[in-house]
Amino acid sequence: MFIIDAHLDLAMNAMEWNRNLRQPIADINLREAGMTDKPDRGNASVSFSELRKGNIGLVVATQLARYVALDNPLPGWHSPEQAWAHTQGQLAWYRAMEDAGELVQITDLQGLDAHLDGWNDTLIAQAEKPIGYILSLEGADSLVTPDYLERAWEYGLRALGPGHYGPGRYANGTNATGKMGQLGLDLLKKMAEFNIILDATHLCDDAFWQVMENYDGPIWASHNNCRALVDHNRQFSDEMIRELIGRGAVIGAVMDAWMIVPGWEKRVSTPQGMGVNLEKLTEHIDHICQLAGNAEHVGIGSDLDGAFGHEQCPYDIGTIADLQKFTGILEKRGYSPTDIENFMHGNWLRFLRNAWS
Repeated sequence: MFIIDAHLDLAMNAMEWNRNLRQPIADINLREAGMTDKPDRGNASVSFSELRKGNIGLVVATQLARYVALDNPLPGWHSPEQAWAHTQGQLAWYRAMEDAGELVQITDLQGLDAHLDGWNDTLIAQAEKPIGYILSLEGADSLVTPDYLERAWEYGLRALGPGHYGPGRYANGTNATGKMGQLGLDLLKKMAEFNIILDATHLCDDAFWQVMENYDGPIWASHNNCRALVDHNRQFSDEMIRELIGRGAVIGAVMDAWMIVPGWEKRVSTPQGMGVNLEKLTEHIDHICQLAGNAEHVGIGSDLDGAFGHEQCPYDIGTIADLQKFTGILEKRGYSPTDIENFMHGNWLRFLRNAWS
């Protein structure tokens, strides 16, 4: 079945992890054997060939560069201008992959429909089909001013999450608190001007509710799970999920193990030891469906290889192609063929058609 994955840090993997995603996944992991600079070395699951193998023909792909003040212990850049320059390097990589025939950027309905027609053309070999990508900015820190959003729109940015981890220039994110200041509110106005999809993922609770009061444009949550099942501020409370449902949002199920089961200890727990598999993740999907009364607000936002790998994702994910296993899992749980199709791609497509019409 055709799959849309609404959150992949492709450029981050290429530019910061120095992974050549044009290589087979086994070669990527073999090259990293024995490397210790990052905890997920040798545990990658994403490559272009595995995306094609899994019939994952459309992804939301990110730019990501955090600004950090000198007293902020998180990794990042010490000026917005440095962060902006880093995102432009990531953009250059996306453009190079377009030139190589690996990717095609999707920015509007016409491009979306043309890409879907091409991907479903059985006369074209799968290996020759470019993977469609919608460009998203994860955390707004790299926008030197809100006016930079116009530049980003011109090069194809179509979604933006104002916050990421910790305190942000525009919005506070995971593990932080506090409402947006005037800079953040100005950004929301500029986003509305260009009809940018607002990604509610990572917003702290204060910023989340402020966004809901101040942004009338399209809102989704590319990669988020449920606080009722894993009690952490990175997750959405039931009240937040109901608000998103009311706004017509789709919420992407994320594969980071600590967000799937409670009690996970990073660099100590293992997916096998904690029983983290796609069945466990489906409990989060079920929870959202129960709150909605239907299966129209759930999708996939895997975040695979988003600074974690096999050591911290469902143990039944060998590569990203294994997202196809969801079809059988959802069928066993009683989801209808239409529900399953909506989860795998239909809900994201409906959202995009509504947002871009």
